[in-house]
Amino acid sequence: MTLKVKDLLQELEKIAPFTLAEEWDNVGLLVGNPEAEVRGIYLCLDVDLTGLQNAVDKGCNVVLSHHPVLFKPLRQIHYNEPLGELLAVAIRNDLNLIACHTNYDNAAAGVSNQLAQRLGLQNLQVLMPKEEQLYKLVVFVPRDYEKVVRQALGDAGAGYIGNYSHCTFAAPGTGTFLPLEGTQPFIGTQGQLEEVAEARLETVVPKRILKRVLQAMLAVHPYEEVAYDLIPLANEFQREGLGCLGLLPQPKTLAEFTAELKEKLGLKTVKVAGELEKTVQKIAVCGGAGKIALNRALALGADVLVTGELGHHEAQAALQQGMALIDAGHYATEVVALPYLASYLQQQLSSAAIPVILGKSEKDYWDFI
Repeated sequence: MTLKVKDLLQELEKIAPFTLAEEWDNVGLLVGNPEAEVRGIYLCLDVDLTGLQNAVDKGCNVVLSHHPVLFKPLRQIHYNEPLGELLAVAIRNDLNLIACHTNYDNAAAGVSNQLAQRLGLQNLQVLMPKEEQLYKLVVFVPRDYEKVVRQALGDAGAGYIGNYSHCTFAAPGTGTFLPLEGTQPFIGTQGQLEEVAEARLETVVPKRILKRVLQAMLAVHPYEEVAYDLIPLANEFQREGLGCLGLLPQPKTLAEFTAELKEKLGLKTVKVAGELEKTVQKIAVCGGAGKIALNRALALGADVLVTGELGHHEAQAALQQGMALIDAGHYATEVVALPYLASYLQQQLSSAAIPVILGKSEKDYWDFI
């Protein structure tokens, strides 16, 4: 089975839709050829010369990073400068550079979700839900095909409500139609008014996957002309967004939780603001630089916010309102999400026998001495 770069992008779309990226971000295929055949995938947090060489040595022609190598349009590319040298090496070796940044941050199974699971949190919910236009999709289906259409809608991503997928509602009714000249009706005869037992099938669909869902529905629907309605909704989409909020199975002191966090993230030191003997259980996490999540964590009554790149003023604001902070660093709170992405791709691409290699050479830029 041959897999092209454009096919890999479609596979990534399923776990971390590129439309979830923030407007300022730069994600997707940044360097390369969408028609190129994928020979191997090298995963990393950041793109550097060591990582590119590792990818080449291991026979990978795709480098999938979390942080984009290109953020802004370039006016010049000079090979004697760090970024220019990096791009030159990538192009000379026919490497395809793909970034899954804030789209993976905002994904349901993305960075913060993986961080929360690594820390053993339960009853997870999105900390800062992504604002997104939702539609109610209503389609009318002959009763014998109701299950087929319902399954196709759910498999395409429709019907997510919280942690439940394939959510639909069906009500019985009678559809009428008169096939005119030139039609080839699935049910009925030209020139005769038909009455058919149908189901009114309803589900909810985010705007970003609406085209995909409609294509999946039309592909299995038996009618030549499919009757369906799209109704804009004011509901907030709760499944995807930035950060996670969850509960420890048992309350712990801040000191105990911090010690466990260091062990689970492989850290020797972290920054902590708060009373070490205070009991904590409701934990907010936000992978990377997560000061943006501070006010939301406070509003939801979190005992602790775990993230990276926190400073003096964040500590002051949190402590004044009774919430502790743990700054575990940008690197450590994001790198935990790469193994899940590697495992997902290995499973999805198993039939293509394409190696997926998790980079091992990266480490935090900061040392504490």
